[in-house]
Amino acid sequence: MKLFENIHHYNYEWTLVSAANWQKYPNEHCPHVQHVDVLSRNVDPETGVLTTERLITVNQNVPGFIMRLLGCDTSQQYVREVSVIDPRQKTLTMTSHNLTMSNLLSVEESIVYQQDPKDQSKTQFTQQAMISAGSLVSRWANVIEDFSLKRFQQNAAVGREGFNKVLERFVVMAEGNPQHQDTAGSSS
Repeated sequence: MKLFENIHHYNYEWTLVSAANWQKYPNEHCPHVQHVDVLSRNVDPETGVLTTERLITVNQNVPGFIMRLLGCDTSQQYVREVSVIDPRQKTLTMTSHNLTMSNLLSVEESIVYQQDPKDQSKTQFTQQAMISAGSLVSRWANVIEDFSLKRFQQNAAVGREGFNKVLERFVVMAEGNPQHQDTAGSSS
């Protein structure tokens, strides 16, 4: 099993970052994300907590012979994501795991966007992942996990860069919105 953790700070308030998250795909830095489908969405009327379940279709650049060797006839893979946004606590928590070939390689990811505890005008991003090879490939587990961890680290960096671009565009749009200008300077 391999573990990954990354902490990053965005110089924007949590309300902007969490709202921009819904505009994350498509973006030019993450062409591997083909589709994002909402499976369910629920708002708790008492707490205001929004829970969303999505199916993300990705196209990974895995060589065809490896896919055939593993018994997969397509380069499309599926990821289930559940996000919980709590406007009172100012947290957006997203958990995801791969559905495709999870018996060979399991990737469980957790992302938390929260108001920076030291500076409320910023957002803290924490990303963690656990990568583990299945028993069918136990002989190659360490090699597969090392390769997958490196690939995950590269994708995380590219994904963060792509989200930065989305966030910058979103902030420009939000700053042009008079409703946001009324609340941008307030602290809640």
